[in-house]
Amino acid sequence: MPAIDYPAALLAEDRRFAEHLRGADLATPVPTCPGWTLQQLLRHLGRGHRWAAQIVREQRDAPLDPRSVEGGKPPADPDGALEWVADSGGVLLDAVVATGHDAPVWTFVGPRPAAWWIRRRLHESTVHRADAAIALGVDYEIAPELAVDGVGEWIGLIEAGGAQPLESGASLHLHATDTDAEWTLRGTPDGLLVEPVHAKATTALRGPARDLLLALSRRRAVAETGVEVFGDESVWSAWLDRTPF
Repeated sequence: MPAIDYPAALLAEDRRFAEHLRGADLATPVPTCPGWTLQQLLRHLGRGHRWAAQIVREQRDAPLDPRSVEGGKPPADPDGALEWVADSGGVLLDAVVATGHDAPVWTFVGPRPAAWWIRRRLHESTVHRADAAIALGVDYEIAPELAVDGVGEWIGLIEAGGAQPLESGASLHLHATDTDAEWTLRGTPDGLLVEPVHAKATTALRGPARDLLLALSRRRAVAETGVEVFGDESVWSAWLDRTPF
């Protein structure tokens, strides 16, 4: 898979998110985020980027209260709000450069280099852009290599967080058919084992990278995507029940 320029991808995703919302009614409900409107989705994404930026800038070793985020509220006028969200990823990038890419900072999976937040916030943007597209009834397009990276990043978070989404002995195979990316996930007594390989599994999901990302992040039910499920579907249901997002 091609290497991804995470800073450039973050800026591009935030601009695309803002363009989805341009001219839209920001009071539109977001069905994939129950109880939210597009306005709340916009605020959540922009404030989240700035929240991460402040953690990096202050080299915090503990989480920051979201209510304390500097510049955490978008302007009241719609155009200003769109510019605010489009610029929020850049605030994070500036903080990482100023602090140093390798400076240790707090994250919800333990201390990590400051640059860790760039990839994390990039995929917050890719998934919330899907939320916006679904709310507005427009196509959600994402490059296969970026969708694959989103799938890999999400699996990595589950693994690092110590979740037990699979029963011991159960396994789940994921195959992105428009790339050469595959993962085999196994439940073990010690936790989740992740291998980027093709292997026989209890359950397998096979489909385009975009659809795998939407299914894993619960933005679309598998039946609404181009993903095929083989084997014991209860393993996939258990995975969804036991993973956050």
